[in-house]
Parts: sequence; structure tokens; C-alpha cells
Amino acid sequence: MPSVTVSVKWQKELFPSVEIDTEQPPYVFKCQLFDLTGVPPDRQKIMVKGGLLKDDGDWSKLAVKEGQRLMMMGTAEEAPKAPEKSTLFVEDLPENEQGVIEQGFTAGLMNLGNTCYMNSTIQCLHSVPELRSALKSYSAGAGTDMDPSSHTLTLAARDLFGELDSSHRAVAPLRFWTLLRSKFPQFAQQANNGAYMQQDAEECWTQLVYTLSQRLRPSSGETREATLKNLFGVDISSRIKCAETEEETEEAETVYSLKCHISQDVNHLNEGLKQGLKSELEKTSPSLGRSAVHSKESVITRLPQYLTVQFVRFFWKRETKQKAKILRKVDYPLVLDVMGFCSEELKNELKAPRELLREQEDREAGLKGKRKIEDGPAPSSMDWSTTEQGSPTGIYDLVAVLTHKGRSADSGHYVAWVKQENGKWIEFDDDRPIPQREEDITKLSGGGDWHTAYICLYKSRVPKKE
Repeated sequence: MPSVTVSVKWQKELFPSVEIDTEQPPYVFKCQLFDLTGVPPDRQKIMVKGGLLKDDGDWSKLAVKEGQRLMMMGTAEEAPKAPEKSTLFVEDLPENEQGVIEQGFTAGLMNLGNTCYMNSTIQCLHSVPELRSALKSYSAGAGTDMDPSSHTLTLAARDLFGELDSSHRAVAPLRFWTLLRSKFPQFAQQANNGAYMQQDAEECWTQLVYTLSQRLRPSSGETREATLKNLFGVDISSRIKCAETEEETEEAETVYSLKCHISQDVNHLNEGLKQGLKSELEKTSPSLGRSAVHSKESVITRLPQYLTVQFVRFFWKRETKQKAKILRKVDYPLVLDVMGFCSEELKNELKAPRELLREQEDREAGLKGKRKIEDGPAPSSMDWSTTEQGSPTGIYDLVAVLTHKGRSADSGHYVAWVKQENGKWIEFDDDRPIPQREEDITKLSGGGDWHTAYICLYKSRVPKKE
């Protein structure tokens, strides 16, 4: 029996219908009770056959029956103690801790068993206010005309984002996780012991963004994809040339991330992006009537509000049958300028907004002289939290980093590092939000077994409307 329904008695309360998924470890059941009672799993004492319920217990050996009543003991909060010190006001805290309290978006996500890949993805995407707003307006009556599973997963994302916005304690993303596994079976893989396996955070990110692009409606009469396309879509134009015949073709596409390829020649993100926009592929040549090697060179023709960059750190290793990791250190900046990767037409469109942005930043900085465009972007003094979409400049500020610690994409640990709207950084290690210094964020560049940047999310810096 994959599930049983029990009742749970806790203090004076009785929860009559709590469903246990017996294919998942008891820790997941404890997370359900945490949602109901506020008692953290590590404080729960649940009486079952043979003693107390263990996090990794085997349901098949516990003989829990349909309709059985379970007793739980544990307190939702620590017993109040007399204060040892006088009242501490926010203004008295260290500056980095003040930012955490004032912002409010500090709720972590409970790890339901190898779900850090999902938790870190959610925390990074939750940092995008425009996405939060679009999800908030998504209704249950939006219809299931395209794909019912996409609709229900989008509703679950909406509800989960809402919980993160309002909660000051860790959130258990049970419903979202269940629907994610249902829609994308690769995330439902189980080990021999029945536990769900670690997955690739980039795959989770890609599938979730694609799903939301199918469901979130724009505010105007555009197509549904327009909302997510404006936020994350990069329009690419590619010229494909046959190495043998010199024949050329062109193609256009929209991608939702740029790839930073890593080789022995790549030490910086810009170098990896340059390699990612040039490649070789084998395809059929009409004039030859057979496959031939073609070169492909791409340029950006339209920029999004948020630019996603994936470091291509994993490759399939036949010997171990795993996605092995490239540990090479690749530096990345807090401010990224992608003008050099744009088409000539787009470069011309960017010049006027860039000049206006420079003038505004110079005025705010109190500078008399006018800096030239080629001097490069200045440190951001703009209010980057504004949600108004202005003219793109090709200059982006780093707002989130998803890191991986370990040697394989399907093992190790994923963590999100997110810039709050007050400019402070928080590390989200599952259910633990930890304040961080900005100068430490770019140290996640690899070179060892420490946390290494896998996905970077940049936000477009645009001039203010005058």
C-alpha cells in the first residue's frame, strides 16, 4: 500500500486525516506535521510499534494501519526564558544582520531528502520580484487547456512563493515537490533503499522556467510565453557555415540561459561565454548530400531583464557512469557587460541608454566630468530593485548564485546565494538563511571542493525615467 491515512494526537489537538506516503522516509511525514503544528522534525517524538519513529525508519516494518491514531509529543517553540540582556533593537545589530531582519524574505526551505537542488532553484527564482508578481496574479481558474500538470505545478509554485513571502520559519515544499516529480519523472528516481536521489539543479531550473513560460499570462494581449520571455529570454541569431562547401545558413532562436563553456583556456566568465557562442556541429549538407562539419557563430539580438548564465561544469564520464565535475576556477563579476556579444544592430540600440545611465550614475556620485562609454560600467549606485522595465544597456548586476559542492551533479550539495532588495546577501542552505558579505560572493568561483558557482542570475541595469 503506497499510502495510509492516520490521525495524529498532539497536546489538545487532533488531526483526523494525515496521509503518509509509505514510499518516502518518515522524515517527510514529520515535515507534514511541522506544517500542521509548528513543531520542528528534530523535536517531534512520535510513538510507533517498537518505540519512537526514526527519520530513516522503514514503514513496512512499522505496521502502521489505515485509520490508526498516532501520538506526537514536542513543543512548537522553546519555553520562554527570562531575558539575560536588555532589549536589543535592530539599530544595535551588526549591519549585515540588520539587513536580514528588515528585508523579511528570510524563510528557508526544508530538505525533504536530497531536495537541495530544488530548494536552491526556488530561492534564486524567488528573488525575481516580477516573477513573484506574475505568480501572485495566477488564478486556479486560469484553465488547463494546454497541460493540466503544468497548471497544477504553476499553482503550487504560486503558493510556495507566497509562503516564502509571509513565513518567518522554514517552509516544507511538500506539494510542489510531489507535483514536480509527477510532471518530470526524472526527479522521481529512487535509490535501492527507496530514498529519492539527488538531481541536477540546472535541469530543475530549466524545466521549471519552461513550465512557467507555458502558463503565466502577460498583462497585455501577447502570447503566454511573452511574460517569461521578457524576463529571461535571450534572442540569438546564428550563422552556420559548412567547412567543406562554404555554404551558409542563418537561424534564430530564443534561449533562457547563456552557456559558459569551460576549457583550459577559460579563466573568466567572459571567455567562457565567448566560447559558448562559437561551436562546431555535424549536420546534413544539401549540396553534398551527406553529413559534414559546420561552424556556428552566434550573436545576441535581444536582451532580457534577467540574464541566466550556466557554467557547463558537468560532463558524462563513462567509467563511473556519472556526471563528473570540472573543478577549474572561473571568475565571474558582480557587474557583467555583455555588449561585446551583441549584434551590431543591438549595439547601436544600447548606446543611448548606456550614455544616459552613465550620466545619471555620475550625477549621483557627484562627479563633474563625464565618463566615456568605453570606460566600462561603474559600481552600481542605482536602485536596482525597481520593477519598471527600461531600455536595456547590456549591463547587468549579479543578484543570485546557485552553487554546487561535490564532484558529481547527482550527488553533493546545492545552495542558493541571493541578493535581497536592500542590497544585502543571504546564503540559503536549505532551511538555514545565513547573512553573507558581498565581497565573498565572487569567491565561489571554483578550483576545489568548496561551493562552486553553477548558475548565475544577473539583473539588467537600466537608466531611470526622467
